[in-house]
Parts: sequence; structure tokens; C-alpha cells
Amino acid sequence: MATKKITTIALLVTVVVIVQIGTQLTGTSYYLTQLTMTMYSCLLIIGLCLVMGYAGQISLGHAGFFAIGGYTSASLTTLNVLPSLESGSSCVHLLNSFGLLTASTSMYGDPLLRIHPWIAFVVAITLTALIAFALGIPVLKLKGHYLAMATLGFGIIIFRIVLAMAFFGEADGISDVPGFTLLPGLTVTGNIEERIVNYYIAAAVLISGFVLLLNLIDSRVGRALRAIHGAEDAADAMGINTARYKLYTFVLSAVFAAIAGVLLTHYTGGISPSDAGVMKSVRYVAIVAIGGMASLWGALAMGGVLNFLSLRGLFGSYDDAVFGAILIIIMLFAPEGVLRLSLWSTLKRFKVER
Repeated sequence: MATKKITTIALLVTVVVIVQIGTQLTGTSYYLTQLTMTMYSCLLIIGLCLVMGYAGQISLGHAGFFAIGGYTSASLTTLNVLPSLESGSSCVHLLNSFGLLTASTSMYGDPLLRIHPWIAFVVAITLTALIAFALGIPVLKLKGHYLAMATLGFGIIIFRIVLAMAFFGEADGISDVPGFTLLPGLTVTGNIEERIVNYYIAAAVLISGFVLLLNLIDSRVGRALRAIHGAEDAADAMGINTARYKLYTFVLSAVFAAIAGVLLTHYTGGISPSDAGVMKSVRYVAIVAIGGMASLWGALAMGGVLNFLSLRGLFGSYDDAVFGAILIIIMLFAPEGVLRLSLWSTLKRFKVER
């Protein structure tokens, strides 16, 4: 099993490298921009797959967690704290003494002093985890469509907050978000000259998260989650702490969404209320269903293909309608996911059911 896992991950890495080299040789390196954005979105999708396919929870609020991460980081890294430093704020002085503030200038030449993206990242992830934990305690006691409606309500709340608050830019969102320097020479930014580097940064983040989840589902925790998904009452009777496993899985999935939100926001240089919209959450759920509820590989593959085609504008203004149509077709012919589709047996079963 370990050898098979290493082989498949090596194959995934090989595909990433081949795609990059292929775009260079064919003069289509501009595809790397959409591919990078796609990989960050896939990070959220595989986290949602863990919740839906293994813990048996349906969340329609993951765009909200994405927005919490993105908006928190964007707000902190675009906030000019120089006036607070000059007024004698002890907190800002402390951050400055530890080198946690970055100096820059505005487009008009005015001096700026902003919070370092690493601090914003830590705050964003911590805030997301705390909110997910606080939300999960009461909400995860619900099941089925009640749980879906509760998480949908959470997503709507986040959308209305970022849309209404001037601090978050209201309908315009937040722009001019600076790059996120992970290490010297490695910065998450949308600059064209760093397109290839950012492609590999996104790939490294996605593959790391993917490997983490693969190891998790093959561990004792994964077996417990499958038991909960199969028969929660039976799992509880066997001594599995179902409430704790469901809560921790929900929080982990929310953290994946927040990381995707932070990195994608710094890559694109901005975030808007549309990123927290309900249709975003519905789309993520649809992609997981299309790939297969309990298939990380399926969620990754379908997330990559469909997000890339959407970002390339292939579906135009019918984008949401196409996703809805695909979901209906999958539910009819391949309810276990498109990668598990056996065309002849599926058509035969469908004919029998008719």
C-alpha cells in the first residue's frame, strides 16, 4: 500500500512537471495562471471531500471559510499602521520591534507600514479554526438537510458581512493585496515574471495537503470516519467518539479552505464578495459529488478539470448552469462519481429503473 501511494504521488508530481514543460514548449505559459488558481481551489475541494465523503457531513458554507481566510489576510496586509506607530500604539511598536511590519510606499509615494503576510496568515488560519470549532459544536449535532441548511446559513452570514462592511471594501472587495513572501526568493504573487515559480508553489501546497489527507484516511482516524459515515449510531456504540471526530474533521476542512483563501488572495492581489457567495459553496459541493464523495483522487481530478475550464471562460455566462447540468447527469448515471463510472452497467441499471 505504501509503495502504491508513493508511486501515485510520484505520478502526480510528474504530471505537474510535464504540464509546465508542455506550456513552455508550446508557447502557452499563460495557462499557468489559471492552473495555479485552480490548484488553490482544489485545496479547498479535497478538504471538503474529507468532510462529505468520509465524515458524512454536507457543508454548504465552505466559501465562507475561504472568505474568512482571504479577507482577514487581505485586510491586515493592506492596513497602514504607520499612523498608529506614530501615535505611540504599544501593540504596533511591539510588532515593529520584532520585525513583523513591512515598509513600502503607495502609488503616490506616501510611506506605508503594513503587517507582514506571515502574521496575517497565522491570524487568518487561527480565526478560521476558532470559528469552525465554535460553529461545529452546535451545528454538527444536526444531520442530513438540516446540517446543509445550517452551514448554508453560515455562508450567507459571511457573504452579507463582507458585502456590507466598509472595512472589507463592501461590494468592491479589497484590492492591491501585496505578495506573500514564504521564503527568500519564494513569493506568492501574480507577477508574470514569477508565473512558473508560483505554479510550483501552488503544486507543492496542494500535493502536501493531498498527501496529508491520504495518510489521514489510511490511519485509525480514517477508519473511524468511514465507520461514522457508514453507520454513526453503530460507530458510537463501538466506542468511537463520533462528535469529536466530526468536529475535528470539520475544523481541518475549514483550515484547508482558509489556506486556499489566503494564498489565492495574495496570488490574484485581491478578493471580492463573490468569493463568499452561496453559488461558490454549491459549486464546491457539486465538484466533490462529481468526483465521488469518498474519492480524494476523483475530487482532485474533477476539481482540476472543471475549475480550469471555468477560469478559461469556456462556459461563458452559463457557467453555473453548466455545473448544475453536470451534477444532474452525474447523479443520474454515476452517483458514486465519474471515475467509478461503468458506462454499460450504468445504462443498463438506468434502463431497468425506468
